Order: sequence, then C-alpha cells, then structure tokens
Amino acid sequence: MSWIDGFVIAVPHANRAQFIEHARTFDSIFLEFGATRVMECWGEDVPDGKLTDFRRAVQAQADEAVVFSWVEWPDKATHDAGMEKFMQDPRMEAASACPFDGKRMIFGGFVPVVSLPD
Repeated sequence: MSWIDGFVIAVPHANRAQFIEHARTFDSIFLEFGATRVMECWGEDVPDGKLTDFRRAVQAQADEAVVFSWVEWPDKATHDAGMEKFMQDPRMEAASACPFDGKRMIFGGFVPVVSLPD
C-alpha cells in the first residue's frame, strides 16, 4: 500500500519563482530516493472558513499564498528509507535558504483508503 506525505505551507507571493526552483531541486531528491510522484500546488482558490481553513492552519498573511503538496511513495518502508537518506544528504544544507517559513508548515504521513481510478 502506498504512503503519502502531505504538506501545507504559506509562501510569500513575491517568492513564487524562488519556491518553484526550490521545490524542483528538493522534489527531485525525493524521486531519487524512491518517491513515485511529487505534487506542488499553488493556492488559487483558498477560501476563508468559519471555524478553520488552510490559511489559518499555516498563519498565512495577506501577501502569502497557501501551497498544498504531497509526496507519494510505494510504501512506508520505502518512505522511511528514502527520508533517512534525504535528511542525511549533503544537498540538504541548501534547504536553509528556504523561500518560506518552515516553522508554519503542517505535515503528516497518510495511508490511502480510496484511490480512483483503480
């Protein structure tokens, strides 16, 4: 069964091009270490909710977009091994020049329960 890492972050609109470059660099490392797919989605229609919403979840400011991302792995074992390699990779040193505030990122690991089409 596949494993999904999900992420939501707030990225300043002014950093969109820098974010895309950053994502292409680091997402390719995920693929190198066993991920099968990576999606980075720039928020275009992210409404305010009455109780909670994506913007509040990451404390997005007016000048920031919400980015919804996920990394798909074949299974949790591949994820665990790949993430261990990822975190030890010397290319990770460049992650400190992140174009968003990583402290406001929300993330988690998920097991799909419905996947269409199949």
